[in-house]
Amino acid sequence: MRSLAHEDLPLSGHADPTMTATESSEAAGRPGPVTKTRPASAAAADRDAADATVALYTAYYRPLVQLAALLVRDKGTAEDVVQDSFVAMHANWRRLRDRGNAAWYLRQCVVNRSRSVLRHRAVAERRAPQPLPNMPSAEEVAFERIERSAVIAALRGLAPRQREAIVLRYYADLSGPQIASMMGISLGAVKRHTARALSALRSALNCET
Repeated sequence: MRSLAHEDLPLSGHADPTMTATESSEAAGRPGPVTKTRPASAAAADRDAADATVALYTAYYRPLVQLAALLVRDKGTAEDVVQDSFVAMHANWRRLRDRGNAAWYLRQCVVNRSRSVLRHRAVAERRAPQPLPNMPSAEEVAFERIERSAVIAALRGLAPRQREAIVLRYYADLSGPQIASMMGISLGAVKRHTARALSALRSALNCET
């Protein structure tokens, strides 16, 4: 806020017309006008959030994209999921109770957003016309290269929750309780999903061989 010039103030007594509003007020024994500035703590918090986001992005972007790609089966969508997760973390930085767990928060965002993508995709696929016989779908074309891996191909055949449990256990290297917390289910349910997924994978891979 600019200091008010002398013509903005009523002149009385012996006030110096060249004095600023603050000086005139102080001379008259009145508090000067309040200059609204952004609190230093807010600016420092913004810098802290920006620095933390850059550091986390550098350390975790690629692994999180790989994690999301295994869940949503589409690298382009996986990149969008991870970008959105970083944006959400930065926007909510001041609300994080334990900023040492920011990486966990990011991973949780990636899992939740991947679920949302799969739900929307399932709805869209139900409404979309079916491809002609012997004509590959857009998803099949996009994943032609990654499907060369028998394990990845087998993962694609799992139910979504089974795939989540397996990816979080053997790719993200999380413990059973951590997976239960991230998936929002009980530890027993995690064990059931994991056991069924492993059984399905063994059957699929044995068939391949």
